[in-house]
Amino acid sequence: MDDNDRIDALVGQWADQRPDIDRDTMALLARLSRAAELANARTERLSEEYGVNKGDGDVMFALRRSGAPFRLSPTALARGLLMTTGTMTGRLDRLEKRGFIARVPRSEDRRSLDVVLTEEGLRLVDEAVAKHDANLREIASVLTADDRAELDRLTRTLITHLSSD
Repeated sequence: MDDNDRIDALVGQWADQRPDIDRDTMALLARLSRAAELANARTERLSEEYGVNKGDGDVMFALRRSGAPFRLSPTALARGLLMTTGTMTGRLDRLEKRGFIARVPRSEDRRSLDVVLTEEGLRLVDEAVAKHDANLREIASVLTADDRAELDRLTRTLITHLSSD
């Protein structure tokens, strides 16, 4: 039994017990959730190939996206990745230990530190982002251009609605 069949079975059980429940919406959102889980699992496996977890990879990707000199404050990183500074500190400690980032004094205030990708970190990110891009393309390859545009429109609508809470 594949995931779609399992979702249908689960929704069918609810339909038997509670015929008043909107089975179509339940199945739709279960499928969206499962698709996200499966896509995230592929990203996790890619992270593991590089010996980092997805969260640590997100830090390195954020530094790379910031552009040369690939340098941000820990606070800016935490804010941009929607995490606490305490969580960020643990990630930075792991990445620094591996030699992927360095903490360097800020030129305008030597009491503060910035985070910068090392040459090894930059090499790793550039290699990993190419594989990540190929992974994302493969995930979406079953969708036509029209499907992708429609799915983009629909998920934007859902995100806007859910974010308004």
